[in-house]
Amino acid sequence: MVLIGILILLGTFLIMEGVTWCTHKYVMHGFLWYLHEDHHQPKYPHPFEKNDLFFVIFATPSIALIYYGFNAEGFDARMWIGFGIAAYGAAYFFVHDIFIHQRFKIFKNTNNPYFKGLRKGHKVHHKHMDKEHGECFGMLWVPMKYFKEAAASKVRQRK
Repeated sequence: MVLIGILILLGTFLIMEGVTWCTHKYVMHGFLWYLHEDHHQPKYPHPFEKNDLFFVIFATPSIALIYYGFNAEGFDARMWIGFGIAAYGAAYFFVHDIFIHQRFKIFKNTNNPYFKGLRKGHKVHHKHMDKEHGECFGMLWVPMKYFKEAAASKVRQRK
């Protein structure tokens, strides 16, 4: 049963990239732009943004699923789905907030084409200061051209 739970967790983690893409494009750059706007147009020199409330929005179903799944009798997939959402949230924090936006000044330099591609895709996303005309809404997967550019850059550096 644990193996099935781990597979559910991994599947949920992968599905969350699509959920994040859709939420980012249609919710954050849509009717909840007022919460996401300060992420594109920082106005205050403090460590928190209104955009950070999305952490609570995503954490709430994760916590509820873990709680109700854990307290159910027998195997309950809800707990594993909740853990998958939480794992994606942790990855999002490390990749988006720490690595890409450098909210904590660690992991500044990398020559890894995958990570350089993620940074480039996110930089392209942030070149649009308003909610319209956005691109690259994913977090762990951006258009292949950015990964290819990063890999080509690494090859040029070796020469």
